[in-house]
Parts: sequence; C-alpha cells; structure tokens
Amino acid sequence: MGIFSSIGNIVKGQFVDVIEWKDSTDDTMVYRYDRNGKEIMMGAQLTVRESQVAVMVNEGRIADVFQPGRYELSTQNMPIMTALQSWKFGFNSPFKAEVYFVNTKQFLDQKWGTGSPVMMRDAEFGMVRLRAYGIYSFRVADPAVFLKEVFGTAAYMTTEGVTGQIKRTLVSGLSDAIAQSKIPALDLAANYDELSQYALQVLAPRIAGLGLKLESFVIENISLPEEVEKAMDRRTSMGVVGDLNRYTQFQAAEAMRDAANNQGGTAGMGAGMGAGMMMAQAMQAAAQAGTAQPAPAPAAASEGDTKFCQECGKKIPRAAKFCPECGAKLA
Repeated sequence: MGIFSSIGNIVKGQFVDVIEWKDSTDDTMVYRYDRNGKEIMMGAQLTVRESQVAVMVNEGRIADVFQPGRYELSTQNMPIMTALQSWKFGFNSPFKAEVYFVNTKQFLDQKWGTGSPVMMRDAEFGMVRLRAYGIYSFRVADPAVFLKEVFGTAAYMTTEGVTGQIKRTLVSGLSDAIAQSKIPALDLAANYDELSQYALQVLAPRIAGLGLKLESFVIENISLPEEVEKAMDRRTSMGVVGDLNRYTQFQAAEAMRDAANNQGGTAGMGAGMGAGMMMAQAMQAAAQAGTAQPAPAPAAASEGDTKFCQECGKKIPRAAKFCPECGAKLA
C-alpha cells in the first residue's frame, strides 16, 4: 500500500494542479507562469486576482482568456483550447500550455517631456517652438492584442518596455493637439486643464492599437520662446500702466526724488534738472490741454475802410497809397 502511495505522489508531482500569480511589484505588466516543464492537470485550479487577466496560449497561439475569478480547468471553460487540441467531450488527461498573467491595473505617475521643441503655428507669432512636460497614466485594455503586438514570448515585462514608445507617441502628437485646440500661445499657461483634456482625446487613439488605454494626460508646464515671453511681459506692463500721461508724471516725480537723495554731485544735479524739466513739460502740456481757448476769428473789413482806384476801379483799402491791382499811385 505504501509503495502505490509513493508512486502516486511521484506521478502527481509531475503535474501542475494550482495556477496563480501573486504580484509583489509596481511595474510588472506581464508574467509567464513557470510550469518547470510540468503538464497542467485537467481540473487544475486557476486563480485570477483583481486587476489581472490570465491568457492561455497553445503552441504560440492565443486561446482562452480568463477574467478575475477562480476556475476549475475543463473543456467547458476552455472552448478555444478544446478546439485547438481537438479534445473530445470528457477529455481528462494532462496537457501542455503556457499561461500568461497580464496586469490590468492603472500605471500612474509616468513622466513625459519634449526632448526637443515642438512646433506650433500661432495666429499672432507665426511658428513658435514650445517645450513642455507632465505626467500620464495608462493600463492594458486588451490583453490579447497587447500580447500579440508588444509582449511576444518573453518571461515577463515591465512598464519600462513600453513607456519609451508611449512617450515618443505622445510628444509627436502633442503639437497636433495644441494646434487643433486653437488656443493662442499667450493663453496656453491659463488653459493647462482644458488643453490636457483635449490632448487626452487626441492622443488616446494613438496607443489603442497596442492594446493600451491612455487614462490621463496632464500638462504641468509649457515653456514659450524668449521673444514670446518678452511680448507677454510688455503686454502685462501696459495693462498695469493704464494712463500714460499720469504714468509719465509719476516717473518724473520718482526721478526727482531719487536725484534729490543722490549724493553723486554734478551727475545727481543733472539728473534732477532733467527730471524736473520732464515733469514741467508734462504738467505744462496737461495744463494747456485743459485751458486752451479757440482763437477769435478775424473781423471783416467795413465799407468805411475801403475806396475805389481811380485807374482800374477796384475796391482797395482806404489807407493804401498805391493800388494793389494796377499799381497806380493814389491821391
């Protein structure tokens, strides 16, 4: 009896009867269950935890996909595997297959940034070079497509294997997203949230073909070219100044005060005199603008102030000694 029990334990040790994966990492996307060359027993227990999907692969071909739950492997819950192996109803023998666990949780706080400036066409400044950076998150949306297009037949895969491709895809499409949003370059800093949401809609389809889903896309900063930043500073300054006449008077008064406090001798005196002249001119211009009166119209000549030339008969001023028309000397 002991001999048969030992033989049974040896035979049983050649088969896999429990299949599961306990993920202890933060960045593992795919893990291939290690069978150690053993065959899987029909009726074995398969445990798929939350945020996992188990994919059965038969001779390099994707077969059945198992969502979170506990399964007892049989021909009923492995229809594709049963068809590929041409198992008859009631098949109860061990079999060989690869089991891949795909992590479907959301991978957060992934960094992105523009290694080189991206081009944007702006209505006011023309072509503008922008630099930007931020974070994004993604997950595996279609495990079967992801295994076909990205993973292959490796033993496991981490986020490092796909983030490079994702970042390049996002950055290349960012300029299109900014251009399509039609937000002026001067207003980008005030519209990070709106631009991030719009970019998410534009960029998400670009990685969907890999079986991935872009869950979030956040723009933390956009750096504008130096000349555009200077234009923004000038506009801000103009808005703060307001009335230029009052601002000129204020600047002149400030200059006089600084010159009075300056102990630099002749240079200080010259600066004070120049500032005083500027202020005097500004105040005089303002006073003239407020008190100027229209000049009176010249009075028309009366009839008693004129006479007629005896030679040509033209009307001329009475005090004239010569006729301005014909030049004749008047009596």
